Amino acid sequence: MKTMILLLGLFVSIFTNAQNTFELINTQKAVIPFRFINNLIFLPININGADLTFLLDTGVAETILFSLDNKELRLENVEKVRFSGLGGSLSIDGLKSDHNTAKIGDAIINTSMSLYVIIDEEFNISSHVGIPVNGVIGYNFFKNHPILIDYMSKKITVYDSIDPLKKKLRKFEEFPISIEKSKPYLYADVEMTNEKKNSKLLIDLGNSDAIWLFPTLIKDFVYNRPNIDDFLGRGFNGDIYGKRSRIHNFYLGKFQFEKPLTSMPDEFSIQHVTMVENRKGSVGGEIMRRFTTIFDYTNGKLYLRKNRNFNDPFHFNMSGLDFKQDGLEWQEDRVKIETKKTAGTVMNEIYNDSFQYKFSLKPIFSVAGVRKDSPADLAGIKKDDRIISINGSPTSEMTMERIIELMKSSEGRSITMLIQRKNEKLTLTFTLEDPIPYQE
Repeated sequence: MKTMILLLGLFVSIFTNAQNTFELINTQKAVIPFRFINNLIFLPININGADLTFLLDTGVAETILFSLDNKELRLENVEKVRFSGLGGSLSIDGLKSDHNTAKIGDAIINTSMSLYVIIDEEFNISSHVGIPVNGVIGYNFFKNHPILIDYMSKKITVYDSIDPLKKKLRKFEEFPISIEKSKPYLYADVEMTNEKKNSKLLIDLGNSDAIWLFPTLIKDFVYNRPNIDDFLGRGFNGDIYGKRSRIHNFYLGKFQFEKPLTSMPDEFSIQHVTMVENRKGSVGGEIMRRFTTIFDYTNGKLYLRKNRNFNDPFHFNMSGLDFKQDGLEWQEDRVKIETKKTAGTVMNEIYNDSFQYKFSLKPIFSVAGVRKDSPADLAGIKKDDRIISINGSPTSEMTMERIIELMKSSEGRSITMLIQRKNEKLTLTFTLEDPIPYQE
């Protein structure tokens, strides 16, 4: 799978309900554990009694629901609306529901949550993440409380005010941010080759890439070489395409990143998105995961302190494959039962091994797309091929995250896949190769 991006870019032509806010109950702070998959944060949220999972995304203004995963959910005060965002088409139909109750753990509650429901069944990111994902939450989670995100411990702490954090903030770098159309923006320095350009960027936790730049919004933009045409991700209006390359340096204040991967969507993919003034792109999860972060929307501040991820290299999915999980299937497991000899056992007695058989649900993975002329493409792998094993290990014992890690692991690594294409099983081998190594 290419670097999985879930840049949703939603805007809705309806004013946000001013009462739509989360509150702390009888506490000054609350800690929320989260799941972290491919640079994306997933939170457990209970809505109207249903336990759901939401992607945390600073790049969306409203709370979005697009899948219930066979769960029942009663929604209040429903009306029709239309959405628009990244992707090719102009807009899609949906619903708005007001006055819902959302709870995160025992200490955080929103008794007037507005939900925007995507009714198109084709829009479902679960298969590309590897876990059930029911929706996306953004501004309404951040707007009233300082939020600390610790990527190392995979915990978020929500504070009632900035006061308890003041001593801790001495160890953080402070950045001014502007909240425009319910989304956070900052200025950073982008150095394509040898000239720094101060650029206004959306802080987008729903984007798993490092950096996005919009060539049509940047004067005299020239693509760095080498670059590749690639699938970049999925938006509300369809697939997003463009180019990938590396830039020389990226700077956030005193923090410097060398040769980060950069994605550049084509003009068609952003044609229906209304940009805030002077925006040039986005900074995503591949950068943000390298810090412990504190968002303070109320006071217009972002605080960063580098963590153990800071010096990680910017690896690319070198296979050229985009993966998806096609649900689960029952598979038979053979489990050996240990037997103990009892008193009086004759030493030369022959014992047969004993086994127990059980069935369990295992994931099914397949190829969602193949980049032209990539190692996997040249090896003959095709879209919709089912992947049975990778380097001898059955994919039924893997997660989506593990498969992506293998494809990013190291240039020159040999990958052998056993795939099923209709009724035929094939063994195909390719070598991981970085198509966009940075060149001075």
